[in-house]
Amino acid sequence: MSAKPYKGFEPKWIKEAAPKDSYRSIFRWGDPEFVKYPKESLYKMMKEKFKMTDDDFKSYAGDIGMAPVKLDAPCNLEQKHLDAFVEILGKDNVTTKDYPRLAVAYGKTGYDAARLRQRQIDSLPDAVLYPGTTEEVEKIVAYCTEQKIPLYVYGGGSSVTRGVEPTKGGVSLDMRKRFNKVLSFNEVDQTITVQSGISGPQLEEALNNAPQLYGAKRAYTCGHFPQSFEYSSVGGWVVTRGAGQNSTYYGCITDIVLSQKYATPIGTIQTSHYPREATGPNLNQIMMGSEGAFGVLTEVTLKVFRYMPENRKRFSFIFKNWKVARAAAREMMQCEAGNASVFRLSDPEETNLMLRLYNVDETPLWNLLDMRGYVDMQRCLFLGFTDGEKGFSKNVAKNIKRIAHKYGGMSLTSFVTKSWEKGRFNDPYLRDTLLDFGIMTDTLECTVNWSNMAKVHQEVRKVCHALPNTIVTTHMSHCYPQGANLYFIFITRMSDAEEFKAYHATILDAIQKSGASMSHHHGIGKMFAPWLEGQLGRKEYGVFKVLKEYFDPDNMMNPGGTLGLDLKEEEKRFLREDIQ
Repeated sequence: MSAKPYKGFEPKWIKEAAPKDSYRSIFRWGDPEFVKYPKESLYKMMKEKFKMTDDDFKSYAGDIGMAPVKLDAPCNLEQKHLDAFVEILGKDNVTTKDYPRLAVAYGKTGYDAARLRQRQIDSLPDAVLYPGTTEEVEKIVAYCTEQKIPLYVYGGGSSVTRGVEPTKGGVSLDMRKRFNKVLSFNEVDQTITVQSGISGPQLEEALNNAPQLYGAKRAYTCGHFPQSFEYSSVGGWVVTRGAGQNSTYYGCITDIVLSQKYATPIGTIQTSHYPREATGPNLNQIMMGSEGAFGVLTEVTLKVFRYMPENRKRFSFIFKNWKVARAAAREMMQCEAGNASVFRLSDPEETNLMLRLYNVDETPLWNLLDMRGYVDMQRCLFLGFTDGEKGFSKNVAKNIKRIAHKYGGMSLTSFVTKSWEKGRFNDPYLRDTLLDFGIMTDTLECTVNWSNMAKVHQEVRKVCHALPNTIVTTHMSHCYPQGANLYFIFITRMSDAEEFKAYHATILDAIQKSGASMSHHHGIGKMFAPWLEGQLGRKEYGVFKVLKEYFDPDNMMNPGGTLGLDLKEEEKRFLREDIQ
C-alpha cells in the first residue's frame, strides 16, 4: 500500500482482491489480498516522465481481467490417456477444467500479462496433473514418453522467460498442490532434501524451525532469497540456475545444491551427494539449468547455513557518480576481507527512483545530499547487509565502510536498507497496478566482467531509451571478484503484447552485441532461446543438443523452443561471428 493518502487526484487503483476464478487472479502477482501502488510523489513523477495527465488515469487501459475464465478449448487428449493418469494419481489429481489449465499456461513476464489481458491464449495444456510422490512423477514421465505426450512442469510460476509455457499442449505437472514436502534433514552434514515443488517460504520456515521440527541444535537458513521468493519453487531455482538477493555471501543456487534426482524418458537420474569429487564432468552442473528439457526434477538436496540474523550489519552509502561507485564496489569484492550478503549498487537513474520509493525524499537526507555535492541523476545508491558469525559480519561491514569512505561515499545509515528490506519481495505488485493504466514494467539481466561493465551499461541503456519517455533503471545485485550482474528495469507506456515482445527483443539484441552473458539468473526458457546458440557458439551449443538427444530423443520434455533445442535455424538471432 502507499504510505500516505493522496492530497490531490488519486487514480482508481484496484485495491480489492481479484475474484478467485478470474483472469486477473492468474496474471497478477502473488497474494490476492495484497495491493501496492505508487505514493503521490511517484505518481506525479510518472505523469511528467510519460507525458500523461490525470485524465489518463481516470479509466483503465483495456481489460483488467475481473471476468471468470471461460475458454473455447477442449482437451485434445484421448480418454484412455486421462484414464491412465487417473490410475496413477487418483481422480482428484487430474483435471481438464478451464481455470486450472490457464493457471499453469503462463509465467510472469510482461508478455504473459499483456497476452492474458488481451485474452490472447497462445498455449494451453490439455490436462493438469497434481503429483504427490517421486514414484508418481516417474510413472507419468514413463507414460508420456511411451505415448508421445508433451510434458511440462509448473513450479511457482514466476518464470520471466516463458519457461513454463506449454506451447505443444499435452500435460502440465502443477507441483504446488502436493509436491512440496521436506523429505529429510541432516544436521551432521548440514543438508536438507526436499521435493522440487516446495516454495521458498515453506523451505525457510522448515529450516528456521529445525529445533522444533527435527530436534536440531539450532535454526538454519537456505540463504536463497530471489525477489520471487514467496512465489517460486526450489525446483524452479535449480532448473534455471537462479540467484537470490543474498547470493554475494551464500552463493547462487548452483553453489547451494548438493544433489538432484530427475525422472527422465530414459529412467531415473540421481547425481552424487559429495561436496567435491574428481570423477569426470560434474553431473550436478550438467543437470542444473536444463529447464525441464532433460526430464522432471523431483528431489533436491541443498546445503544449509546457520541462521544468525542477530549478527546482521546493515549499511547504505551514496556515491557521487557511477564510475566512482563501480570502482568502490570492485575494491570491496576484491579486497579479500569477506563478502556482504546483500550487495546492491544502483546507477543514477535507478537512484533517482529508489530514493523516492524508499521514502528518502521525505527525510532531511534528501536536501542534505545536494548540499554535500551528491547531485540528482549523477549520484549512486549503494546498500546491503552482512551475515555470518558475529566477528566476521562486523569485520566485513567495517571494510565496506572503510572503502566507501575512501571513494567519497556518504553514509545514509541503515534507514535506506531497512526500507528496501520492507519492499524487497513486494515491489512486483506495482507492475499490475501500473499496467491497469497502460504502463508496462519489466526486467532483463545479464552478466559482465568489471572490465566491460561500463560498455554494456551504456550500450544496453541506449537501446532501452530508444523508446521515448521511458524510465530505465539499472543495478548490480550479484557480485564477484571478477564481475557482477547488471539488472535492467524499464517502465514505459505500453500494453500491447506484440509491441512488448518487439521492444524486449531489441534489448536482448543489445545485450548480445555488447558482449555480456544473456542471463545471470533468470534462465533462458523459450523467450531468450533464439539468442542462446549465438551466445555460446555452435560447437559449444552442440553439447546441449547431444544431452537432449540422450535424455529425451523424442522431444517430449518441455518442447517448443526451451533452450532453443527445437528452434529452426531461421528463428535464431545474432549468431556469433564464427558461426555465420
